[in-house]
Amino acid sequence: MGARSGRAKPARPSRRTSGSPAAHRALWREIYEKTPHTELPWFDAGPSPPVVRAVEEGFLSPRWPVLDIGCGAGSNVLYLRRKGFECHGVDISPGAVRAANHRLKEAGFPPTVREGDALSLGGRAGRFGGAIDHGCFHVLPVDHREAYANEIARILRPGGRFVLTWVAREHTGPVGPPHRPSLAEIAQALETRFQILRTEFQAESEETGPPFYHAWLTLRSAPQPPPR
Repeated sequence: MGARSGRAKPARPSRRTSGSPAAHRALWREIYEKTPHTELPWFDAGPSPPVVRAVEEGFLSPRWPVLDIGCGAGSNVLYLRRKGFECHGVDISPGAVRAANHRLKEAGFPPTVREGDALSLGGRAGRFGGAIDHGCFHVLPVDHREAYANEIARILRPGGRFVLTWVAREHTGPVGPPHRPSLAEIAQALETRFQILRTEFQAESEETGPPFYHAWLTLRSAPQPPPR
């Protein structure tokens, strides 16, 4: 069949990916089955400081639905609900989903967390105006980062905003996530789809835990310019 036009159409993210490997899904299912969420080392009953700052400084707005990717037991979902957001969460572990929805119900909110995969989120394109990821990216297999970027881009509306937090390479201790990305790795994985507006480093402390980076990104409205 002949083409209607000589112009090439811009590439669009695929609507579906193969999702996370079975071993990755099984690992996270087992973690929440064996250990109460309150005893997991990454659990914090309160919201993550980067999410709080994004709300207080207006980067995330309650005008748009927000998706928390890899939301765990739902602390950020609960915080955003209390701030008037329509916030949904998705997590690969059924145990995390149950814990998050139980906490939402106890606080008087509808259960808006569902089981799902960061690499295959489902739902319609452009559904959300904002997304957050506090601790999901750095546990994904490295060779799935492009699929992750495409899927986040797919579910955000044009100009959608994204708050990403990850444990920094500066964390050299034996306990922590399997990957501790550098800023260069974040740019390599995400910059074709997103503009990186801000990055900040938080040193290790008793209050905030291991050293981490957070970034504010916005979905590109046009392809990334070529290098020159």
